[in-house]
Amino acid sequence: MGKASRRQRGTDRTPRAARPKPAPFEPRPFAGLPNETDWVAMREILPAATAVVTVRPEHVPDGAPSTVTVATVLPLAWPALHRTDGTVLVGTQSGNSSGDASRDLAAQVLAGLAAEQGHPVVTTEQVTADSPRLQDVLAEDSGFDVTVHEGFDFWVEGQDLEGDAQASLERANESVVPTVAMSALPSAYWVRIGERAHVRLVLPEDEDAATDALARLHAAGTDGLGEGTRLLGAFRTCGLLVPVWDLDPELEAADHEDELGAWGERYRAALAVDAPLTADERRARSGLLSRQVTLR
Repeated sequence: MGKASRRQRGTDRTPRAARPKPAPFEPRPFAGLPNETDWVAMREILPAATAVVTVRPEHVPDGAPSTVTVATVLPLAWPALHRTDGTVLVGTQSGNSSGDASRDLAAQVLAGLAAEQGHPVVTTEQVTADSPRLQDVLAEDSGFDVTVHEGFDFWVEGQDLEGDAQASLERANESVVPTVAMSALPSAYWVRIGERAHVRLVLPEDEDAATDALARLHAAGTDGLGEGTRLLGAFRTCGLLVPVWDLDPELEAADHEDELGAWGERYRAALAVDAPLTADERRARSGLLSRQVTLR
């Protein structure tokens, strides 16, 4: 009797709900978005910057705005903030890390839109393979024009921060790195770090093709941005390559515009070469790879 009862109970069990599958790793999460390279810059290399995006109507709750301000960092590293004036901000350098930055940021956008006015989003739910990506959430005609700021006062813009949030703003403004957007090439930014100055450029090509082109320029001795500059190397992030140059610290961003434009012409020419790398170019490529760092 006891055994039969146990067997009967076993057949009456309700199947467990299938666990959501984790979000798959996306090596190039912003591919397909307008200005992919600036999405990468916003997430990885810019200290204080914003851009406004438009959300598809089906993802906008009643009473919420249809646009969201994407920022580098928010107070206390909040993933999102729905201000009392109705503006929604999302921080690209905060929040969850699932292996797909596009899904993570889409979750932050949706959480910010759903939050009550005057409230931050402190945490977001872990995304899964079924979670939407930015490519699903943003309108097809949404732009992404980056504005670089001298500090983080855009957090406020007539609103009040109190306590820890105000202290976070003051600390952030004290530590911000001077940054200027260059005009000669897209997604190129001049920065001053201490007594040194650099240009960082997010290249739009696949990182292997970009590395080959850089190797050709380095082997030819044409990878610099003029006298007193040198290519330090490049780091990889979000599936793209970001070369970094060391510059004359006495000069300003505008002094490098012409040389950066000329470098862009040399780079495009190097990309177009179909021949295999020469021995010197292979050595240059090996040197570049040995100095590369991958940011996740």
